[in-house]
Amino acid sequence: MSFLHNFGELPIRRPNRAPPAATKDGPRTNDEIRNAQIQLIDQTGLNHGTVETVVAVKMALEAGMDLVEISPNNNPPVCKIMDYGKFKYSAQKKAAEARKKQKVVEVKEIKLRPMIDDHDYQVKMRSMERFFEEGDKVKVTLRFRGREMAHQELGTRLLNRVKDDTTKMAKIESEPRMEGRQMVMILTPR
Repeated sequence: MSFLHNFGELPIRRPNRAPPAATKDGPRTNDEIRNAQIQLIDQTGLNHGTVETVVAVKMALEAGMDLVEISPNNNPPVCKIMDYGKFKYSAQKKAAEARKKQKVVEVKEIKLRPMIDDHDYQVKMRSMERFFEEGDKVKVTLRFRGREMAHQELGTRLLNRVKDDTTKMAKIESEPRMEGRQMVMILTPR
């Protein structure tokens, strides 16, 4: 009995785990380069050929710069003497610029009714045209109310008219189909 009693009082011991090593993003620099020899390009762009890593790091420090591994997969890896801070900054600027230029394709929705008036139809077509020019997809939704469900051929006729009117600027991604009380068609810009 006394054995169990003492056992319950012992502190719980957890195994010591070292925290995970912080993974560095970006290329290796200076002392992080583990290869014995590298291909060296100095700050002026002159290729020095294959050089001992220790010598290259010394040259970089004398120039007041860093030795940065540019292409680690080559044999020997290619390293360049440069200001690592400026290199990192310009890489961030390039990434931000690329994100800015990226166009997110949105799906815009145009809602129609089976008995839509001609003028209203023309207004909807103009907005559809604008969406296609901006590079967005358009989801055309035709809503049926009440007894209109009995006349689905009117909806089919209207969506065929939309198809014909947009053939120059758009192509059909999904053909008209019924979803509950509405008919849906998706168009993408050409």
